Amino acid sequence: MLMQTHEARLDALRTELGNRGLDGFVIPISDEHMSEYVGSYAQRLNWLTGFGGSAGSAAVLKDKAAMFTDGRYTVQVREQVDGKLFYYEDVPATSPAKWLAEHAPKGAKIGYDAWLHGVDWAEEATRLFAKKGIELVPVDGNPIDAVWADRPQPSLAEAVPHDDKFAGRSSADKRAEIADWLKQEGYDATVITALDSVAWVLNMRGKDVDNTPVALSYVLAHADGTAELFIAQEKVTPELTKHFGNAVRVRDRAEFEPALADLKGKTIAVDPEHAVAGIFHALEQGGATVVRDADPAVLPKAIKNPAEQQGHRDAQARDGAAVVKYLRWIEENAHSGTVDELTAAAKLREFRGLSPDMKDTSFDTISAAAGHAALPHYKVDEDSNIPIPPSSIYLCDSGGQYPDGTTDITRTVWVGPGEPTAEMIDRNTRVLKGHIELDLARFPDKTSGGALDALARMHLWQAGVDYGHGTGHGVGSYLSVHEGPQRISKPGGAFPGTETPLREGMILSNEPGYYKPGEFGIRIENLVLVVDAKIEGSEGKYLTFETLTHVPLDRRLVDKDLLTAREIEWWNTYHAKTHEILAPQLEGEDLAWLEHACRPL
Repeated sequence: MLMQTHEARLDALRTELGNRGLDGFVIPISDEHMSEYVGSYAQRLNWLTGFGGSAGSAAVLKDKAAMFTDGRYTVQVREQVDGKLFYYEDVPATSPAKWLAEHAPKGAKIGYDAWLHGVDWAEEATRLFAKKGIELVPVDGNPIDAVWADRPQPSLAEAVPHDDKFAGRSSADKRAEIADWLKQEGYDATVITALDSVAWVLNMRGKDVDNTPVALSYVLAHADGTAELFIAQEKVTPELTKHFGNAVRVRDRAEFEPALADLKGKTIAVDPEHAVAGIFHALEQGGATVVRDADPAVLPKAIKNPAEQQGHRDAQARDGAAVVKYLRWIEENAHSGTVDELTAAAKLREFRGLSPDMKDTSFDTISAAAGHAALPHYKVDEDSNIPIPPSSIYLCDSGGQYPDGTTDITRTVWVGPGEPTAEMIDRNTRVLKGHIELDLARFPDKTSGGALDALARMHLWQAGVDYGHGTGHGVGSYLSVHEGPQRISKPGGAFPGTETPLREGMILSNEPGYYKPGEFGIRIENLVLVVDAKIEGSEGKYLTFETLTHVPLDRRLVDKDLLTAREIEWWNTYHAKTHEILAPQLEGEDLAWLEHACRPL
């Protein structure tokens, strides 16, 4: 009989922990690759607690339990997780390890799954617990899996080759670059664990994780340019084997941990940011010398080659035409009050799906009406879904996955009848000014994203307001919509990558916003490519941004009097370019809507 209540599931977990001699357990949102988005088989936190966000964790003791989320999920966690079963704890004010050190009794044994946690977390928790006489114990098999009767199985979808015409480089070329790095550093091999890095190195894509075209697998890349791919055999086709050639040995995924134990005497590089503690344990116990070093795929993956850059432009153009059709549909239908958030998100997917190249969305669409738009990471579901109210702001943050590029765009629109308030117009105009300031920025080569972040906020700051998320994240090429290492965010914040130098070829989002809790939210997001600024007489290399996303902005939310001549010129140039790119793809009422939306300000 399946357990339907979260109370029953929590009781079952506690019984299982007791049977194993454990006094507590830590549950993250994670998989064996420390992915941002995880498959249904790895949604252990959601199964136990009901929490549906993408970042969070829980800690369970015999007599109490707690949920840990950051400020993005303050509202959501209280809506989805029963406060009678779990305390609500805020990160970074506390953490599961700190909470357990405070609440677990001396001598307690706290279990953790070493294949779901990073090695840095495990070592820090061990040190913290030791001060309190508590022991951190790696479990043999996840105890949640033992009580989750109807747990889905990992996907067995076939992995497929990613054409070199989209990748811009062969897998052999990428492996040779990694081999040169290994030899230069004196390493015998590196373990590549991040799913998008595996996909990039081998020019392989898959269908194992929603929104991200990756296949569950690991790579062991050697200093001679060969590689071993560990993947479920059911996923491997003759076409894929031919694509790899004889320099990539395909092995069953179940052989991965034993293979690590066979590397005795070898020097192996592992990235602690992307590899779970279990990998470090297996290598060390097998007698390998483990060196902590960055994943060698991360930086070259982030610097897009000319084929990837052009692929992004092409994908953005197709995606932009779909979003225009959607915005016209919203304008003509939402004011009736009969369109809800889920229906709107489904309609956008329908428009994107008109392109035969559209493979998936790049993340779950943020379709946010009225007060929901004030939640930057809002995720609509059957329980939270509301009609889009007439005379309100509607925010839609969405993206598509295409073989030649990954898109991510946010548009904020006014839903009539009537006019937006003066406050709405002021805030949207200030967000627009910051977006333009960043878009037009010129900066020395290798300037960090952290050094640019204030440009997007400066006009909001002048009004005494701000937004609580980063301004820009990296984006992959038919890969992860959130790709490192680069990021535009406040220096010294909680986001990794803020100090990473920006380089020509990187793609980032430009997405300042403003959020008034319970009332409305605003965000304007385009993707941009880092390019040479070509400044005549410049002393050294300078960079700027090329805008990749072209979809009209809502002029009803803009106060022209707050814009400078430079900003008005940006608006008109941007919309003229938008018309040039999208008009050939549209006809009839869609084309007429585009032409009206793109007229000069």
